[in-house]
Order: sequence, then C-alpha cells, then structure tokens
Amino acid sequence: MKSYTGGIVEQSLDALLEDDSFLPDLQGETRNKAFTSLVSILSTPNHIHKSFLRISLENGKVIRVPAFRVQHNDTLGPYKGGIRFHESVNEEEVINLASLMTLKNALYEVPFGGGKGGVVINPREFEIKELHSICKKYVQYFSDILGTDKDIPAPDVGTGDREMDWMMAEYKSIHPGMPYRGSFTGKSVVNGGSLGRREATGKGVYFTFRYLFHDFIQEHKQWLTNSQNRFAQTALTHAGRPLAIAVQGFGNVGSIAALEAYNCDRLQSKVVAVSDRNVTLYNSEGLDIPELVKFITVKNGDLPTTEEELAQNSIKAVIYDRDKILSLNVDALFLAALEDQIHEENVEDVKAQIIVEGANSPVTVEADETLSKRGVIIVPDILANAGGVIVSYLEWLQGRETQFYSEEQVFKLQLDKMKTTLDRILPQFFADPFPLRQNCYIHAVMKLSTVLYRQGKLY
Repeated sequence: MKSYTGGIVEQSLDALLEDDSFLPDLQGETRNKAFTSLVSILSTPNHIHKSFLRISLENGKVIRVPAFRVQHNDTLGPYKGGIRFHESVNEEEVINLASLMTLKNALYEVPFGGGKGGVVINPREFEIKELHSICKKYVQYFSDILGTDKDIPAPDVGTGDREMDWMMAEYKSIHPGMPYRGSFTGKSVVNGGSLGRREATGKGVYFTFRYLFHDFIQEHKQWLTNSQNRFAQTALTHAGRPLAIAVQGFGNVGSIAALEAYNCDRLQSKVVAVSDRNVTLYNSEGLDIPELVKFITVKNGDLPTTEEELAQNSIKAVIYDRDKILSLNVDALFLAALEDQIHEENVEDVKAQIIVEGANSPVTVEADETLSKRGVIIVPDILANAGGVIVSYLEWLQGRETQFYSEEQVFKLQLDKMKTTLDRILPQFFADPFPLRQNCYIHAVMKLSTVLYRQGKLY
C-alpha cells in the first residue's frame, strides 16, 4: 500500500504547469525546468536523522531503540511536527508524515515547515521512569537540530504534554541561557503550554465537518443545487438533517470530536458508534459520549469491553469487533486512529458517504480513488486535522511573547483560521471535478511554489 502524498503533489504540479495564470513570468523551457525543480524539492525531505537510543531498563537490561527525526521542508519557517511513540514507526512513514506537515502548514498559511519524529516502541510496555529516559535521550541525540527557530516538535500518537514537558526540560539543560519555551509545543499549561492545545485537533476535526455540511451549504444552497458536481449532490443529500456518525479511535482526537458532535446544536447528529484498539461500541439511538469519555479517563484510555463494564456505568451499547466500525451503515465515518485503515481489501465494505480524516493518512491511495469514484466525500487530513498545528503556532507565539491567551481566545483564533481556509477551498471543490484532497494539495503547492520562486530556489 503506497502513500498518496508524493503522487498528489506531482499531479498538482502537473495541473499548475498547464495553468498559464500561475507564475506567468515562467514560460517555455524555463517554466518546464522550474516545475521539474519543484517536483524534486517537494517530493524529497531536506534531512533524515536516524539514531538508536541507548536505554537502561528497570530490570537491569540495556536496549537500543530506533528513533527518527525527518525535516522535510523549511521554506515557510522552522520545521514543525510531532514525535510519535509506536511500534509501527518506520522511516518511510515518518518521511510521509513530515511531507504532509509541510503541505498542511502551507494550506493554512501557518509560518512553519514540515517535520516529524518517531521512536519505535509501544509506550504501554515501559515504566514511567523508562519513558522519561527515552524522552531525554531523544533530545540528547537530536539536540543540535532542534530549537525554537530550527525544528519544533509536538505530541503525536503515544505522546502528550507529559513527554513534551520532559523533552523541553532536557533541551533547557543542554542549552543553558538559550530561549527554550518555544522549543516544544503541546506542553502542559504550567510549563508554558497553551490553553486548548489538547482539544484543538479534535475540535478542529468536528468544526471542519460541521462547517462543510451545515454552515457552508446553508449559505450556498442555491448555487450547489444547480451544480453538476457529484460531490455537491452528496453534500446536499446529507445537509440539513441529523446524521449518524461513527468514530474510529477514541483517543485524544476521536473522543474530543465525538464530544463536539454530541454537544452540537446545529446538526443534531448522533454518534452511534465508537471504537478503539480493543472494541467497537454501537447504539443506533446514539451513545452516551460524556459517560464514555469519563470511563476512559479512569481506565487507561480504553473503552468498556464487557457487558458488565457497560452495565456498571449505565452505558447502552452492543459490543462488536474493533474493525466492525469501518463497515457500519452510517452517514459519516471519522477516522481518528492510525494510517492505512481503509485499503484495497476492505474499501468495498465501507458504507459511509462522508469520511473525515482525523488521523494522518488513514485512507490509502487505492482506496481513496475507489471511494472518490463512488462520490464519497473525503475530508482529508491536510484540511481536517490542522487544529493541532494552528494552536501549536499560537503556543509558540505565546512563548516568544511571554503572554498567554484565554481558552476562548485560542479557540476563536483557531476556528477563524480554519474558516478562512475553508472559505477559500470549498467553492473551488464544488465547482470542479477534483476530489477535496486534490483541491487542498493544489492550494498548498501553489503557496510553496510561489515562495520558492520568489526566493530564487527554482534555478
């Protein structure tokens, strides 16, 4: 299963090459050479850093843990991207995620480049002291390339504010007297983190969905009704009525998105299914999301897996296998787990007509093409889950200015930023035959290409 990022970047550049209104100063052979340069620059990372962290375990053993930091592109600003702790981490995955960060920041015009990090571990298998050691060693091994104006990590799968606090503290120890508050984002508030950062990605995922299927469609209903675009017809079919929603992944992103849907008074939708690494829970009348959120906070993040646990917490649900959520007959499926969840082998089982990518790359390129041909609207990761990096930018600013925004200010700034981008993207999406992902990539590539050209880096 291949990643779609590089292929769609090339497709976007091919479309822009034929558009004489884009970079009109470039003509003829000069134009061809410049676009060849763009393909090369945007399809490869600037740097790939690899190491093996030497970790002493509590049982007396010493292990070597593979670790990565990929710096894809810094055209728009310092490298920016999370650090993932997961046993599936590999170099190709980290490269793809770093390139996606480059494009995401370009799409939302956040002044960061794209980076990503990863450590090949299952954090559940390590003691707290061992995880602390892994965080310290990661910073020690990569300290020369990290920094407030160089490369700014953040949390990702398997990491959170605790790990960012540990890493910032180690960075401060290694670089005494240097600015350090902006060296990591996603920190706890007491350590200079931003209010609202933990909820930012999940809130942004649901806001994107709500804005598309309520706010935007209500405002442009007449125009969309006259459109021949197949995606416009899908959107109109689902607009203005309660929708059945399923959420795969009930962690930091999925649980917040589900809670936003549960509390939303505009769409009146129901979250009928949620899942995690163990189980799918289903109730056609709608699940009690606040009670499930309360449950995972005291159960190490896991959903109820037995009838007894459900009964003890007054939760009404049918228990299914964890992968059942992908094939349920729902209107919208939120993917907030890991990569490659919908692929060639299971894409025909997917019944949802709306897919929202809360995770990065949860749909493979082959499945993406199949679903798009069916008229399924896929709200892509590059558009849907940018709330985290937007608030990371706000955290970075607050650290530099040593002043802090209220939670209300943070969410207003975040959602205003997302609305501005949606208002720029959606009219074009509903006016041409390209899927939403392609439209987003074209806008991101346009931004990067224009800046690279103005900086004289294409020749």
